[in-house]
Amino acid sequence: MAKRKLTRQQSWRIKKIQDERTKRAEQRDAKVEQALNESDLGTEQTGRVVSHFGVQVDVEAFPYDHTQPEIIRCHKRSNLGDIVTGDLVTWRQGQDDMGVIVAVNERQNQLSRPGFRGEMKLIAANIDQMMVVIAPEPEPHQGLVDRYFIAAEYWAIEPILVINKADLFESSPYKERLERLNQLYTSLGYKVITASSQTEAGLNDLYSSLKDKTSVFVGQSGVGKSSLINVLLPGSDIQTGELSETSRKGKHTTTTARLYHFPTGGDLIDSPGIRELSLTNLDKDTILEGFKELHPFIGNCKFRNCNHESEPQCAIREAYDSGAISEERYTSLWRIIDSLEEE
Repeated sequence: MAKRKLTRQQSWRIKKIQDERTKRAEQRDAKVEQALNESDLGTEQTGRVVSHFGVQVDVEAFPYDHTQPEIIRCHKRSNLGDIVTGDLVTWRQGQDDMGVIVAVNERQNQLSRPGFRGEMKLIAANIDQMMVVIAPEPEPHQGLVDRYFIAAEYWAIEPILVINKADLFESSPYKERLERLNQLYTSLGYKVITASSQTEAGLNDLYSSLKDKTSVFVGQSGVGKSSLINVLLPGSDIQTGELSETSRKGKHTTTTARLYHFPTGGDLIDSPGIRELSLTNLDKDTILEGFKELHPFIGNCKFRNCNHESEPQCAIREAYDSGAISEERYTSLWRIIDSLEEE
């Protein structure tokens, strides 16, 4: 069905409304900026962003006490760009107990997801580990796990596979698939943890892996990320959602990224649910780098511009023929590459 063409008057009205909204936003920002410049600001201090609320953020002052951290609500300078949970910032005390962020430190890495218009939207920064959570339901997919692992490799974040809802294994129609995924990723050298928020099985392994690290939980909605966090962090009261009775898919519950502290050390960033992770900002070579078993073969093809399809003496194809990469992972690799072209 063809799109309806807007009349000249309709186009003019839309542009007028957009211009008015932009002008109001600029005026609002100008007033805030003027107030910040006119106020007496304190000395520069270091802190970490623990949550985000539109144009304001909560900053935890350094040094901090895990049990009773000092949280300062802060404005940010308009020229600083995006500020996300996990950012290390320089801030100064302003009026009315409000702080002002004056600088953002260089990021170790960052996590992003596609926005409504396809643009990449930052979620969190300075992450050590990505806890990729799957479960007996909703249906687990290796391709989605591989996508998260590719993203982790790209962002220099260590991925750990968490198979949640272990109490549902025996009755799950995907039991064999989950066992195979466990075996596959363990054989590749990845850490795999089996856990249950209901029976608390595997929680000690989780605590040990999370200690002294900044971690983020990702995965399909409904796999139990929020339930796990509620068990790991009693009192955090993360909202959880039930599976849809018709689709058996999860419902999104978390609306903003927030940083929490473990009493024994380590931080956790609870991020918005991501049903399908887009890799459209990555090219084929970057996708290949996301498969760690291919690292010894990348760059060893006969032809420099090898597409790894039908070219002679292709190192990637030879890796598959020799068994260096499993058929499951090789198939997943090409499905992901093909999907990028479609996206």
